[in-house]
This record gives sequence, C-alpha cells and structure tokens, in this order.
Amino acid sequence: MTGAAPARAEPLRLVWYDTELGRDGPGLLLRDIAGGDDAQTQAVAQVIAALAPDVLVLAGVDADAEGRTLAALNATLAAPYPHLFSALPNAGLPTGLDLDGNGRQGEARDAQGYGRFTGAGGLAVLSRWPLGTGADHSALLWRALPDSLIAADDPGHGVQRLSSMAHWVLPVETPQGPLHLGIFRATPPVFDGPEDRNGRRNHDELRFWRLLLDGALPPGAPLAGPGGGAAAGPEGLPAPFVILGGGNLDPERGAGRRAAIRELLADPRVQDPAPRWQSADPAEGDTTVDWPAEGPGRMRVDYVLPSAGIRVVGAGVYWPQPSDPMGEAVARASRHRPVWVDLRLE
Repeated sequence: MTGAAPARAEPLRLVWYDTELGRDGPGLLLRDIAGGDDAQTQAVAQVIAALAPDVLVLAGVDADAEGRTLAALNATLAAPYPHLFSALPNAGLPTGLDLDGNGRQGEARDAQGYGRFTGAGGLAVLSRWPLGTGADHSALLWRALPDSLIAADDPGHGVQRLSSMAHWVLPVETPQGPLHLGIFRATPPVFDGPEDRNGRRNHDELRFWRLLLDGALPPGAPLAGPGGGAAAGPEGLPAPFVILGGGNLDPERGAGRRAAIRELLADPRVQDPAPRWQSADPAEGDTTVDWPAEGPGRMRVDYVLPSAGIRVVGAGVYWPQPSDPMGEAVARASRHRPVWVDLRLE
C-alpha cells in the first residue's frame, strides 16, 4: 500500500436555467423544436453545451403528459441526457372560477397558475444519473400553508393551490451519493392591484421551503421518475439537498416582499454561494435576468442553494460579455441567465 492520497471525486455541476421557451399554445414548442431551425431553441442548446451540467433543471419548457417536448429538446443537445423528468405543473390548470373577476372563466389568470394551457412554461430535469421517486407538493392549498398570507376574501380561497408552477422534491443518485433536488418557480410579485395577491403568493411560495425543512408540512404525493412506481417519496427535504428555482424576487431590488428571499438565504440550513458574473458595474454582478431598462431592469431572481455541509467549489452566473462568441447566443436564448454551482458531497 502506497502513501498516495486517494483521488478526489470530480465536482458535480448543477444548473438552473429559465429558458423562456414557452409558446402560446399546446404543441407549438414541440413543433418548433422538430422543425430544426428555431433560433431560440438552438441558442438554448448552445448555452447548455457551454455549461455541460451534470444535473440541469429547466423552466419555461411547455410540458405534455407524454414528455415528448422534453425528449425532443434533449435530442437537440450536443450531449443528450440519459435521465429525464417532467410532469404537468399547475400553470394553466383550470380552477373553474373567475379568479380575476373580469366576468369570464377559463382564461390564463383563472388557472391554478398563470397559463394559457395546462403545462405552459413548465419545469424539467435532465440528469446524467438516475432519478428516483420524489414528492410532489404542488397540490397543497395556499390556505393550508401555516400562517398563509392568502386573504380571507380571496376569490380562490377554497381551491387555490400555493404553487403557481410546482414544488417538487426529486432525488438523484449521483456517484457521490444521493442528492435531493428542491425545485420550484414562484409567481412574479407584480401584475396585480393594491390587494397584492401575487406579492403575497410569491412570499408564501418562497417560505414553503423553510416550512418543509421545519417538518411543518404534510407529505407530498409520490412523484414518480421515469422508472415509474407508486412508492412514497421522501418526507421533507432530506440533506444533502439543493434548492433550484426561479424565486422571481430580488433581496434588494424591485417590487415584492423581500423578507421571504432574505430569510431563505439567511437560513442556517441553506448556503448561498453568491454566484456572480463579470459585469462592468460591480453592483449588478449578482443579477440573473436582463429585463428591459424601462421596466425592472437587471435583477437577481434565479437561485441554486445547496444545503449546509455540502462543499461548494465554484459558482457563477453564465453571462458572457457581448464580445464573447457566446454572448449573442445567451442573449438570444432567454432574458434569464443560467446559474451554476459546482459542489462535492464527499
């Protein structure tokens, strides 16, 4: 036996990326991908290839019950992933109510989450390693959340789900051991009125994770991976875990109830790698989205948050300069920029 130190495991790269690939009707994204000449989907594929994540969580990918859209997108990648997962989210799911009070039912704002059709702008997971059976908390009623901010006279009080998109816990069997992914995308805290309905819901969608870690929420429904199975998923959010999602809330900038994201980032069970990019303005180097300057502007709204105890060896926001060969592709793909974290479980 030699005195040489054992080889260290390669870091695991996890990426959250809001692609904004969603289209205005069911099947349209699949049509555009299948056509082979859609500039946006090609740009998204270029960005993914540049980052080469081991586990990739996407938002903005229209979901269908058979997973055909995700499979088609995966097939366009330079290195397709062997393990895929998607499920229909709350976006576009009918409530049967006139939630926005305009006298009409069945519109995008009347759904469980904003969407013109069920599955609009959904979430997807692509992994180099097998995915296990997870837990789906997306059916949790908003009013059932402890100390919920839903108004007593909210038109959806009896049926409105907390998740505007989804709240999933999904295990991944990595070479360094099991890792649980906490996946979500919260509603923007704007596009409402003085009742601040979206601001209240955004706050509670973010607070969900701290309550789940507290053990204050009921178990989720089984969220079967590609292998199927009806076994129950994990209770809570077991460590080691990584929360990946679109919080749609900046700790310092813009509208919204900022305490929700500040408290999550400060929770001792979670670590914030504080990913950055090389902006000419150091004050905006933590931003992850480039909304129009006449609107909110650049903000930090996308997050990858490992649990305490995981060793983070690198993190960043992939935002190449315009002079970089990838600068044009990144800007064409989405207003959001991918957030990546390299970590070791061992």
